[in-house]
Amino acid sequence: MPATLKPSTKEYTLNTGAKIPAVGLGTWRSVDNNEGYKAVEFALKNGYRHIDDAKLYENEDQVGKAIRNSGIPRSELFVTTKLWNTDHKDVEGALDASLKRLGLDYVDLYLIHWPQNTDSKVDDPSKYEDYVETWKSLQKIYKEGEKVKAIGVANFTINKLEKLLNADGVDVVPAINQVETHPLLNHEKLIDYLKSKNICLTAYSPFGSDKAPVLENKVVKELAQKNGVDPGQLLVSWAVQRGTIVIPKSVNEKRILSNFETFTLPKEDFEALNELEGKEGTKRFNKTPFNIFDE
Repeated sequence: MPATLKPSTKEYTLNTGAKIPAVGLGTWRSVDNNEGYKAVEFALKNGYRHIDDAKLYENEDQVGKAIRNSGIPRSELFVTTKLWNTDHKDVEGALDASLKRLGLDYVDLYLIHWPQNTDSKVDDPSKYEDYVETWKSLQKIYKEGEKVKAIGVANFTINKLEKLLNADGVDVVPAINQVETHPLLNHEKLIDYLKSKNICLTAYSPFGSDKAPVLENKVVKELAQKNGVDPGQLLVSWAVQRGTIVIPKSVNEKRILSNFETFTLPKEDFEALNELEGKEGTKRFNKTPFNIFDE
């Protein structure tokens, strides 16, 4: 019997007390031909209230315009953007530039995009990971309460989070850690750690990034067919069911709509996806020259 799909209405509560929709729209690589504007405009018209952006994506102007033109009260939207690696020494300046491009007075969440400072002015390699000082700058802005409503990190491992949380002068716990997450990289240990610290996990690249290879996985396709859903709906629903936030990216209207429809997986199918990494091996699809995962 086909699963009963419904537009996602689930929200999670951050450690700030703010609510974040479980399913959001990712906007990476949505640049050409005004794709960022069109995707966000369409998503907001069809129920999305969570938009994820970043300076790196080079489309904050498009995303912001779509948000402003939507007619949806700002208080009903959750908007994320991110600090890029070259801006660790000028956090507030980078945030102000993002807000200007977005045309917004504040963002709901501001993340350190990677735990690396690649500013060309840094001549000591040991300072490439001086994200503690970066975080202290974010703390200051957050406590002022005007430009950001929550702060967090992305691509942080347990070891890096431990270093951050145990550092002198750090007294704000990240609200979010955003990492690549899917059944071939399920981050069980990281999720357990984050729960112990009251930090939510946001899953990016839930289909495996370029060309969405996880959608083509044999087990994923079989389980999707069994439940009468498409593989993307299966993976988004699995992500939500395990208590994570998920931000599938698409500029295709049909995919934007289908990614927003979720269902509850039968226990055996949910467990089959939980066990997939253990059976087929860990696969990380987002690899960068400036980050080495230490776990």
